[in-house]
Amino acid sequence: MQYDSKTPIYMQVITAIKLDIINERIKCGEKLPSSRDLAVKYTINPNTAARVYQELEREGVCYTKRGMGTFVTEDAERIQSCRHEMAQSCLNDFLKHIFELGISKEEAIDMINKTE
Repeated sequence: MQYDSKTPIYMQVITAIKLDIINERIKCGEKLPSSRDLAVKYTINPNTAARVYQELEREGVCYTKRGMGTFVTEDAERIQSCRHEMAQSCLNDFLKHIFELGISKEEAIDMINKTE
């Protein structure tokens, strides 16, 4: 994974995991890798991997069973909510850049409608 220096690494890993969950590459209820395995997979510090899971758990995307590991939530509504939150964030970033170019919301919508 290529990391963007403008965004904290743990946030980038969180985004990657959320995308895997939203796109069902990781299923609801599925066990996630241990913090150590996650650290190896993403070439990050084990403390960073632990922080990733803490944040995902705080957001309700996963939960930990003591002695068993960390699992993706089985709450489909929470996953759908996560999907909408991520889409809204992307849309906000897009609109910010569009407005910086002096393009109105209506022009942007027209451009989107013309895009295949």
